[in-house]
Amino acid sequence: MLTLSPRMRVFIALGATDMRKSFDTLTGLVRGTLDQDPLSGHLFVFANRGRTRLKILLWDGSGLWVMAKRLARGTFRWPTSTDSAASISMSTAELSMLLSGIDLAETKPRRWYRREATDV
Repeated sequence: MLTLSPRMRVFIALGATDMRKSFDTLTGLVRGTLDQDPLSGHLFVFANRGRTRLKILLWDGSGLWVMAKRLARGTFRWPTSTDSAASISMSTAELSMLLSGIDLAETKPRRWYRREATDV
């Protein structure tokens, strides 16, 4: 079971990813394309072109996890960016909604205070 802490950061790869990729290749994508440290303890989320499958890469302190989900029907409503960024960041609550089939583009967050996570 995946436990999502509010202190975790989530990075969503915006482009399509070949779902045959595993530990080493996904780690390379995190370093090269997303310009992040795959051993940071943050979640890195990748989806295929059809948005029917996704993989999450996570370092738990002792090893890498690769988690996968394939939808039986439907697609994930993948976020987009207006600039040419390779990834976007979102909260673990937003990731939970994305994985539950909620279209984040159609939701409206309320004004809410949340201290931004800082890398220590």
